[in-house]
Amino acid sequence: MTTPTTTPRTVLITGGNRGIGFSLAEEFIAQGYRVAVTARSGEGPAGALTVRADVTDSASIDAAFTEVEAALGPVEVVVANAGMTRDMLLLRMSEDDFTDVIDTNLTGAFRVVKRASKGMLKARFGRVILISSVVGLYGSAGQVNYSASKAGLVGLARSITRELGARGITANVVAPGFIETEMTAELPDALQAEYKKSIPAGRFASPTEVARVVAWLASDDAGYISGAVIPVDGGLGMGH
Repeated sequence: MTTPTTTPRTVLITGGNRGIGFSLAEEFIAQGYRVAVTARSGEGPAGALTVRADVTDSASIDAAFTEVEAALGPVEVVVANAGMTRDMLLLRMSEDDFTDVIDTNLTGAFRVVKRASKGMLKARFGRVILISSVVGLYGSAGQVNYSASKAGLVGLARSITRELGARGITANVVAPGFIETEMTAELPDALQAEYKKSIPAGRFASPTEVARVVAWLASDDAGYISGAVIPVDGGLGMGH
């Protein structure tokens, strides 16, 4: 793989203590970035600065950014990765089940990007990368709340692109499909095999495969890409 053209920059990844977020941090560290992760608990990988933050709380986000800026300099790349699920059928889903997921996955991304944009506007440079999901546009039974929150990120990125694109700021969405994580590993083998039948690639992705796409979007090579939705789903969501 050709190493993308990168300028060492400061990157902040929300929810970087596990899963895809942890792999994102590892990849950015490997490529020479100054990396910070937010976490409500736990730690990011070795070499990353871990700061405490809750994306549903603007004050905690502001404090986290202030801590990162003091230690690593202005945040030039922000990856909104923190998310949650609360899956259930529509008729059983309470209003809180819906709004809590929206508040974390969509409004949380808004809070993070709003705080990050201050420094980006001043520097006239920024990379905003929002981690969505194949189900954001594909849909998924039992995930009305999650799908809606992940679809909303597309509108967020495209509006940011139109509003801030002339200031050297890009905003893009990465939409992973099934990824090899602790969560998918716990699925019964028969169910995993059933899911893989629906994926043209016939397998789940490794977290590193997602991380490299995100790191490429942050690189100098991707400076003219904005408002895009890049699927990393093995072909599952084609046309959606």
